[in-house]
Amino acid sequence: MNDDVRNIVLGVVAAGLSATLGWLARTYLWKRKLRRKQAFFGLPDNSESLLVVNRDASSPDLAVHRYDVFALLELSALIKDCGAHAEVITQDMARQGFGERTEFCVGGPSSNRRMAAHMNAMLPGVRVNNDPESGADWLAFQIGSERYRVEKGVSEHVLLARLTAGQPGLSRPVFLFCGQTAITNQAATRYLARNHERLARKYGNNGFVLLLKVVNSQAYGPDVAELVADVTRAAQAPLPTPAAPRNSHRSS
Repeated sequence: MNDDVRNIVLGVVAAGLSATLGWLARTYLWKRKLRRKQAFFGLPDNSESLLVVNRDASSPDLAVHRYDVFALLELSALIKDCGAHAEVITQDMARQGFGERTEFCVGGPSSNRRMAAHMNAMLPGVRVNNDPESGADWLAFQIGSERYRVEKGVSEHVLLARLTAGQPGLSRPVFLFCGQTAITNQAATRYLARNHERLARKYGNNGFVLLLKVVNSQAYGPDVAELVADVTRAAQAPLPTPAAPRNSHRSS
């Protein structure tokens, strides 16, 4: 074998080794990224999850708002990417505990009784004003001592939460998408899909409650969602007791 042939053979072998090592490295990084995603969502390979859909509060029929349908489609894509499976049920059919399967619950407490149950159990510091006679405070969020009103199409809020039933890592999480309007539910699912890696780095497998603001949805749809604050502590603490009114009566 002359030198030219030897160099060609060595070059082919080196190229093959480099391609193999590159493929192994990419496969390792891809699998590590997938495992982190699966851990964050509580969705190992071939696991089961639950999608709880609300009803359209503005419709007299048992209908689902189209933006909530879009939200479910985005969540379904996340679940499929993790190699897991999803069961879709309506809010009035969800009669089971939490922690055994990852759950994604969409819609406010007035249109989703499952959401109302989760908020009562795990977010005692959050109240949603569902009284249409309350004027500007209708649909407003009260989180701790702060109140967040809605201006439809201009400034709307949504809570994005990852909660666990017990100790972190020992139960599957519940993800809540509780918006003031249907389009904000989709905005929250899209925010989660885009930012789950950053959220996983920051919170690990611990719970969190984030308040997002959807800006100018009448022009931008669900695409522009800004983080207002991490409200985990205020949302999980009891609401502050209103101060007793002062008695201005003076005794003579």
